[in-house]
Amino acid sequence: MNPHIVYLSIGSNIGDKKKNLEDALGRLRSHDKIEVTDVSRFYKTEPQNFKDQDWFVNAAVKIKAALPPEALLLALKTLEKELDQDGKSFRFGPRIIDLDIVYYDDLILKTEHLEIPHPRLHERCFVLIPICDIGAHIIHPVLKLRSDELLKKIEKQETQKVILLEEED
Repeated sequence: MNPHIVYLSIGSNIGDKKKNLEDALGRLRSHDKIEVTDVSRFYKTEPQNFKDQDWFVNAAVKIKAALPPEALLLALKTLEKELDQDGKSFRFGPRIIDLDIVYYDDLILKTEHLEIPHPRLHERCFVLIPICDIGAHIIHPVLKLRSDELLKKIEKQETQKVILLEEED
């Protein structure tokens, strides 16, 4: 199977958030059907939807995956469970690690468990800003706009704060 080019969104808002992302990246790198080819900068981001929780650290990851979409989703959910046995207690709630498929080649897919491209990516600066670090030119297969064009459309009205995480000494 030829590898698929996939962009992931990755985030954490419990514990050592930056380490949680680094741990997840390490596990992605050790998966025999996944090759990590690029990682965005890390960003500190204000929570969306459920506001009464700690800020997140978010990033984007470009991978080559020798897995079909549902199998990749299963691999990501397994990785989340390994790093966070309890999981998030409710939708949009705090979590040690969250991995979402944003783009999978130029695939458009909607199943009971998976929607590609991610259904809310065009509304979220915390997804698009990191994606633009490593894939600004990627075209949303439904909206037919590049990721940087989608970001420009929401930056004007977006109130969510997304701040580059400074390198710590």
